[in-house]
Amino acid sequence: IKDHLEAESAHLEISFPYFIDKEAPVSRAKSKMIYQCTFSGNMTHDQLDFRVLVKVPVTSLCPCSKAISEYGAHNQRSMVSVNFSFKQFVWIEDMIKLIEETASCDIYPLLKRPDEKYVTERAYTHPMFVEDLVREIATLLLLDQNITWFTVEAENMESIHNHSAYAYVEKYL
Repeated sequence: IKDHLEAESAHLEISFPYFIDKEAPVSRAKSKMIYQCTFSGNMTHDQLDFRVLVKVPVTSLCPCSKAISEYGAHNQRSMVSVNFSFKQFVWIEDMIKLIEETASCDIYPLLKRPDEKYVTERAYTHPMFVEDLVREIATLLLLDQNITWFTVEAENMESIHNHSAYAYVEKYL
């Protein structure tokens, strides 16, 4: 684009749904899970800045609710967004896996009763505040020598409060 338009700089951004076959944790029922992704690039002179944004829905369970309740705890549906730059190619699936493994539990497109039991119990044994979720993902990204810049943000759509909880971190490496 930059060369074709004889411009000093160019910006291109492409957003798309990304589908992955996902298997339920117990029943192994398969279905398509949708993740929102964006590729963005800036070209100035001969320098390219390329970034990938991945948005992953997950479940988080409130540690405070678990600590103060005799029965159960409340869950939140969370949206985690990781925007990153890298030296060598990174698979979108690998970033999605990192995010999902860090959360209280994955979200699945299709669940049977035994799967629902698994999801509920998995979340209960892995409670996380929104800040914990962002901090854990950022810690893993900091350990990856291939990642040169990132932002991690998470929004918990609260299930019992009239507000969302939000956390954000940005790091240049």
